[in-house]
Amino acid sequence: QERLVESGGGLVQAGGSLRLSCAASGFTFRRHDLRWFRQAPGKDREFVAVISASGGSTDYADSVKTRFPISRDIVRNILYLQMNSLKPEDPAIYYCSVAVIGAIPYNIWGQGTQVTVSS
Repeated sequence: QERLVESGGGLVQAGGSLRLSCAASGFTFRRHDLRWFRQAPGKDREFVAVISASGGSTDYADSVKTRFPISRDIVRNILYLQMNSLKPEDPAIYYCSVAVIGAIPYNIWGQGTQVTVSS
């Protein structure tokens, strides 16, 4: 069964850091682009970061560029988001996601992990 499980969220002071993890199972991890999204209360879910299937390229939302490097461990099948210099506008539920491309494309989503930033 294809599954993503996020962890690592919590409460941190503004300026602090957190590292989110997303453990994947049930599919070939390294064959897919891997993404992080976030959703704050009352707002739409928004893209945060992506790492390509090859691991050779990454891209980020402007709001997190240079602060939230994305990485992965293809041996352990874990996706990471290192969140540095957290700001009051960063609190949200953070989700990892995989877009499975095929005859019938679909997305796999984790359950999310809550990030809260205190000022």
